[in-house]
Amino acid sequence: MTELIRLVERYVEIPAVSGAERPLREQILKDLSGCCDCRVDSLGNILAVKKGANAAKVSVLLDAHMDEVGLIVTGVTAQGFVRFAKVGGIDDRVLFGRRVRIGNVIGVLGGTPVHLLDEKARKKVHKADDLLIDIGAKDRQDALQYVKPGDTAVFDTGFLRLGGQIAARALDDRVGCAVLVQLLRSEIPYDLQVSFTVQEEVGCRGAAAAAFTVAPQAAIAVEATTASDIHGVPEDQRVCSLGGGAVVSFMDGGTVYDRAYYQAALELAGQRGIAAQPKQAVAGGNNASAIHKSRGGVRTLALSLPCRYIHSGLCVADQRDIQSLYDLTTAVAGQIASGAWA
Repeated sequence: MTELIRLVERYVEIPAVSGAERPLREQILKDLSGCCDCRVDSLGNILAVKKGANAAKVSVLLDAHMDEVGLIVTGVTAQGFVRFAKVGGIDDRVLFGRRVRIGNVIGVLGGTPVHLLDEKARKKVHKADDLLIDIGAKDRQDALQYVKPGDTAVFDTGFLRLGGQIAARALDDRVGCAVLVQLLRSEIPYDLQVSFTVQEEVGCRGAAAAAFTVAPQAAIAVEATTASDIHGVPEDQRVCSLGGGAVVSFMDGGTVYDRAYYQAALELAGQRGIAAQPKQAVAGGNNASAIHKSRGGVRTLALSLPCRYIHSGLCVADQRDIQSLYDLTTAVAGQIASGAWA
């Protein structure tokens, strides 16, 4: 297994729900020790500067977000069941019966069992508001010894290898973090600035602050995006596919990307033999939506990992695509910083 995949495995094992990114931030800072200059801003973003062989002719910010979707404890019932709210965009369909972790406490997301529901109720999805986390507590007093309001919970699913693919929660955006850590540990031709940002899943808040502070001329959001190359989805609606390489976006729900950068990135991938594919839908969004509007405006591009079942307990991605994302991010950053795409 490559060092890049080892980093991904390390990072997905660390809980970092929006607003609770500290454990992952500490690991990333440890991994970057000695290879670049880092500081942490008031929101908890890591702002890193890496000196290259040459000064950048165009200042470039590369961004990946540290946070993941999850749950936050809102209270405990008299019976000891834990109430919660969703943090970020989680489909209610992926919740029922799922094993979750609140700190060191394991629980199960449960609700009314199907054999006690009437025929009409059986046809409906269990809504998050109708579910509770069962941690095996005797009552409210017992439960409050282990959890409290404000604690966060994540899907407790681990890291799996499926042939040449991997499955884990939070590949969005632990893969982006791993790509940028690996890049910062490498020798680079031009100076780069990198942000590992907080609270993307609840409104791209960390990226807004980071971009204002760094004030770059150009930026690359390194992300994960929805791959729907699965049974039942027509080929012309698959958005992107595993094994097709890094995904280059022309537009999504938050950003119309720099047209010249979009075209140049796909051309560069072809010239250098890097697998790449356009994102064939206008959907979703990422930190680019905040970055491109910062100060007087920032020329922005998004490079993403195709990922099945995103924001669920087990996302699935192809190791080859992770490598392609790293290769294309490195190549594009060098071209922009050199002034070749000015």
